[in-house]
Amino acid sequence: MYIVLKLLAIQGLLGAFDTLYYHEWRAKLPGAYEIAAPELRLHAARDFIYTIIFGTLPFLEWHGAWAGLLGIVLCSEIVITLADFAVEPKVRLQLGGVPAGEKTTHAVMAIVYAVILVNLVPIILSWSGLPTEYAPCEIADRLPLRYCLSAMAFAVMLSGLRDLLSSYGIKSFAWPWADRR
Repeated sequence: MYIVLKLLAIQGLLGAFDTLYYHEWRAKLPGAYEIAAPELRLHAARDFIYTIIFGTLPFLEWHGAWAGLLGIVLCSEIVITLADFAVEPKVRLQLGGVPAGEKTTHAVMAIVYAVILVNLVPIILSWSGLPTEYAPCEIADRLPLRYCLSAMAFAVMLSGLRDLLSSYGIKSFAWPWADRR
């Protein structure tokens, strides 16, 4: 599980870079909410999934039926990402396009996610045969990683709220990029 958590931290760092540099600084997506609403809503949905993943896996094991639910959450991230790959070029066409570096960042993030799944799926399968419950994750000696992923869970939740609320035109959540049309 420790490898999965380290990979999740790497994914979180890549996601933070992608969000702060490409989505916020370069594209200023929250300020282009009339154009970018479909992309912002997909980002928000994915952010909420990562909030669950980052916020629970360092602390809890999903046993029994909960393992199946975790599998659904992980598969939902894939579906949302694929939808984002389809929506993003259309949205960004009106905003100057998707930079090559952003496409590369997305490809690297997809690869890291695949490696996370390769390591996590066998763990989930072993959990699925246990009685349905949440059990404490046995990585007590990995407290810095727990704190790091907890901070990432909180940050990605805030980012998701910002994207969701700005997608509905709430201008205070588009700050400082308000009215970028």
